[in-house]
Amino acid sequence: MSSIKDVAILAGVAVGTVSRVINKSGAVKPATRRKVEEAIQELNYVPNEIARNFKMRKSKMVALMLPSIWHPFFSELAYYIEDELDLEGYKLMLCNSGGKPEKELYYLEMLQQNKVAGIVGITYNDIENNVRNDIPIVSIDRHFNKKITCVTSDNYEGGRLALRELVKAGARKPAFIGSVTSVYSETMNRREGFIQEAKTMGVEYVVYEKPDPVEDDDAYFDELLKEHHDVDGVFAITDIFAAKYIERAGRQGIRVPEDVKVIGYDGIQDHPYFHPLLSTIRQPVEEMARMTIRLLYEKIEGKDLEQQVYRLPVTFRQGETT
Repeated sequence: MSSIKDVAILAGVAVGTVSRVINKSGAVKPATRRKVEEAIQELNYVPNEIARNFKMRKSKMVALMLPSIWHPFFSELAYYIEDELDLEGYKLMLCNSGGKPEKELYYLEMLQQNKVAGIVGITYNDIENNVRNDIPIVSIDRHFNKKITCVTSDNYEGGRLALRELVKAGARKPAFIGSVTSVYSETMNRREGFIQEAKTMGVEYVVYEKPDPVEDDDAYFDELLKEHHDVDGVFAITDIFAAKYIERAGRQGIRVPEDVKVIGYDGIQDHPYFHPLLSTIRQPVEEMARMTIRLLYEKIEGKDLEQQVYRLPVTFRQGETT
């Protein structure tokens, strides 16, 4: 791989001259600029973006912290975030934490040292004391005590909507199933909306939860199906939870939607889990991603945002499970 020194030798100029051409800074004679550009092309030289940013004290790198890139919702979100960044010439640095707090802390320290332009983060761990706001940050689904902007969908309304749709489909004893995060996350409002709407409508309901993350799926669903075999409707905290329920219920001869109506949350597209097509509360993933980056740009420019939490509306997408 060629270096900036190789380019300078081939062009017959100083390394500083090559740097000025690359960074478009300082005066360089047109003839000299052409020689440098030709040398760059001949050597297929690619500048070190991080080193350039450090020298210029102006980064065009934005970090995205995700619990898991394998999750279809996070993958779709990352796709639109990268696309929105690319429109303004920014680069994406993906930090895949696997949901491990120690890995998230490592990334935060690394990012703060390397002066990225900003951070977009999704975390359900207790890392409050390690999050600083001297670097522009926008959080997705998670609230921090500090003044950090949060973008989310209307999880509470999504829970209410799911309960109404289950009852409309004929469920008389619906259940909410999910996992409980150790810190306050907007995703917990899915349960709260479900419960409140059930109480308002006078519907008997069940809540079944375990601490997040659920490490033993078989034990989780075996216990659920044993203890709550009489439920005839399920609202799952995510589409993945819904899909896993359908698969395990099927092993016990429980038919969906004939015996149990099922609704998920996220609205992820074309995933092999979903046969039949899942009824779900669809988050506006693209709009959430693009809004997150547009708000981050404003913070990078030093602007004060009008509000701390931005909630986007959700919709019910009818599938074959209700």
